[in-house]
Amino acid sequence: MTCVAEKTRELIVETALRLFRERGFEATTMRAIAAEAGVSVGNAYYYFTSKEQLIQAYYDRAQAEHEAACREVLAVERSFAGRLGGVLRAWVRISEPYHEFAVKFFKHAAEPSNPLSPFSAESAPARESAIAIYLEVVDGCADRMDSELRAELPELLWLLSMGVVLFWVHDTSPGCERTYRLIDCTVPLVDRLVGLSHLPGIRGVARDFIEVVRELRV
Repeated sequence: MTCVAEKTRELIVETALRLFRERGFEATTMRAIAAEAGVSVGNAYYYFTSKEQLIQAYYDRAQAEHEAACREVLAVERSFAGRLGGVLRAWVRISEPYHEFAVKFFKHAAEPSNPLSPFSAESAPARESAIAIYLEVVDGCADRMDSELRAELPELLWLLSMGVVLFWVHDTSPGCERTYRLIDCTVPLVDRLVGLSHLPGIRGVARDFIEVVRELRV
């Protein structure tokens, strides 16, 4: 994509996100987005065939920003707790500018049948990229853990992150400090459970849990 085309594409995304915040997702039309961005309606549809595609572009951009924000902690931290906590805190930090938008938009993403759900087929690229970050969290840590749990852990950690997202959406504390506190309280608990998973008395329970997860995934 040429530089001009990339700038036009980013302008349309930025304009759409602003209008979604100001007017709401339903009330914002592609025609309004094109007018505010200073492009033709046809040009807007050339880059994005629907408002839903614009949201997917937001997902992809937010995911890329999160990956970049995680680079430093994943490069230097070797403990599981340090890596997981750093990745989760980085997500809250880079998502702060979108908090107001997320609060208004959440009702759409929360609908199971909505293509904008993080669990939908349409959101698969962003979801898989997010799970890949948690794969890095697991693969790069020096902590011992059950081998079967290690294989399943990246997706389980992504599900944990979805719980953090839900809490964050409803967090009205200054600077989302309650979400940071949630992370600081939750990560040590997860770390302890994962750390115990290789012990003989705990390994069986861990693998029973994994079997339940696999069954429910089908």
